[in-house]
Amino acid sequence: MLVEVRVQSLGLDRSTNTPVVVLQERDGGRVLPIWIGPGEASAIAMHLASMEFARPLTHDLMVSVLKGLGGTVQKVLITRVENSTYYAEVIIQRNGHVFSLDARPSDSIALALRVDARIYAQESLLEHASVEIAEDEPALDAPPVPAEPDAPEAMGPEELKEHLRRLNPEDFGRFTP
Repeated sequence: MLVEVRVQSLGLDRSTNTPVVVLQERDGGRVLPIWIGPGEASAIAMHLASMEFARPLTHDLMVSVLKGLGGTVQKVLITRVENSTYYAEVIIQRNGHVFSLDARPSDSIALALRVDARIYAQESLLEHASVEIAEDEPALDAPPVPAEPDAPEAMGPEELKEHLRRLNPEDFGRFTP
């Protein structure tokens, strides 16, 4: 089952200096943190801050190409995690046909934000990532599950759950491009 999510925040995991996009279910409190690359984090942050540029950035170019070819982004799906890598699909409609493109979640989110497309995550991803973040326990030094292949070393699901449970809210700094 798919659950609609929104970008709740964009932060920086201080233990690894890795950007984290936190997705929250639209009608609930569960969150899905996904560790992403700095370039994609900057693209998301710049859009959230309504920064405009004289020339199109990569995700803006993607939107222009899609529009130029007669396509529209219908929605983004965060579908699964395998070997600590999250997978997403961009659902596009063109000339009455709907098709899916395999994409990284970070690029998919940056694209969805630019076209006001809805973002959905598999229920199972929210269930696995849904843990309480403790306010009085120190953060672990172990790295998070990476969202991208070039992110820091991965940890198993139980290690991730424990890592997230023990994080202090202050452990996520604000990400600024």
